[in-house]
Amino acid sequence: MADHPLRILVAKPGLDGHDRGAKIIARALRDAGMEVIYTGLHQTPEMIASAAVQEDVDAVGLSIMSGAHMTLFPAVIDLLREKGAGDIGVFGGGIIPDDDIPRLKKLGVAEIFTPGSSTQDIVQWIRGHIQARP
Repeated sequence: MADHPLRILVAKPGLDGHDRGAKIIARALRDAGMEVIYTGLHQTPEMIASAAVQEDVDAVGLSIMSGAHMTLFPAVIDLLREKGAGDIGVFGGGIIPDDDIPRLKKLGVAEIFTPGSSTQDIVQWIRGHIQARP
């Protein structure tokens, strides 16, 4: 196990301007002892993948409310792989139809949290599924 707290990048890809949920998650993760990098609104997949590599994060959490989840999640995962950082876990949440969740998981998304998920459930999932990178 690495000797640092988990580092999680929380990002808002795409054009939607609603970031209250992302900020709540970022604060909950920080309160749980994780290091959190919040990139802000309107991030492109390239910006997110670059920030993840530069910040040496253990995972990326994407908050997507715009309906573009079937494009944005795979784009971030593909870019992380291209940058040699395919071991960075990607999880997320937002307005994502239940029918799309299995498809996203097949594409490499580790977990999806839908509206109503508790911050404690998200913290517990991260602690149980995300490992600190060396």
